[in-house]
Amino acid sequence: MASAYTPLGVQLMVTGEKAGLWGGYTNTNLEILEQIAGGYTTQAVADGTTTALAVADGSTGATIATSTIKMTSSGALTGASGLSVPDDITGMKYLVLNSTTGGQDITFKTAGGTGVTWSSTDARLLWHDGTNIVDSGFGTGITALVDDTTPQLGGDLDVNGNDIVSTSNADISIIPNGSGDVNLGADAVQLGDLNADATLTTQGTGDMILNTNNGTNAGNITLADGANGDISFTNNGSGNVVFNDAAYAPETSLTDAATITWDVQAMPITKVTLTDNRIVGLPTNGQAGQFISLLVIQDVTGSRTLTWNAVFEFPLEAAPTLTTTASLGDLFVFRYHNSKWLQVGSSLALTVA
Repeated sequence: MASAYTPLGVQLMVTGEKAGLWGGYTNTNLEILEQIAGGYTTQAVADGTTTALAVADGSTGATIATSTIKMTSSGALTGASGLSVPDDITGMKYLVLNSTTGGQDITFKTAGGTGVTWSSTDARLLWHDGTNIVDSGFGTGITALVDDTTPQLGGDLDVNGNDIVSTSNADISIIPNGSGDVNLGADAVQLGDLNADATLTTQGTGDMILNTNNGTNAGNITLADGANGDISFTNNGSGNVVFNDAAYAPETSLTDAATITWDVQAMPITKVTLTDNRIVGLPTNGQAGQFISLLVIQDVTGSRTLTWNAVFEFPLEAAPTLTTTASLGDLFVFRYHNSKWLQVGSSLALTVA
């Protein structure tokens, strides 16, 4: 009985055949298998046509039985070109690098299939599914890496339609395909260069929203975009905003003037030292439910008086009389409601120095 051959050219010898020759034939078979597993070859592509590759049974050097193929051209291609392999080498895997010139479409296909077509000079990881050559999606868009002291990409890195874009001295952008998201599968994500401040921001005019569990069972922190945008803490259900350490608005100082101006958004906790009789003007930027406090301090002369704008509401419509003693202070707390600042309480004649 004569020898048979696999679709990739490996010789299958029968018992009793090739007496005294098995060593040589076995070595050839092992070399073919090595070539299939990790071999490398170059193959010229004819301009404007598909070059059919065939198996050389029982011998090495067959391009279709080589796992890595570099496609070349003798000059710039002027038309679509490519390579075809037999239909019966199911499961064969190829790493194919397009090193042709001319920017024409090149195709790697089975004899009866449509195959994979691309024009960029990059590598594709392909496999034979029994009918056609299929692109695995791994390696798409990766160009040759330059042998340099600094790792670099010769172009955009594209994985299954998703781009990681990098150019010289520019940002690195991770761009999902379509409506896809960027998922970082790590317990901790670090930002910033070593010892440098780090900034997490949005592109364009969108708000930044921080939540957990993809927003399913979570409150959120929203940083609203735009001038004078709010930072909102929104709890889920009966959840609370919990500060495990002190949370406070730093004390500020109002400018002493005949009419004292007070921006309660910027200076909710503040103080002023009176050097003459004064008026507290209409506060600006108040929000319903907001609490504010003002510490009024007498200067070294004392006996300074204070008149309050009509939006300040005191019990029995009467503001407390200020302490007259020099250098003592009076503390007032208010809550904003219906365009009025309602007095919550006051503490008078406090030693503040």
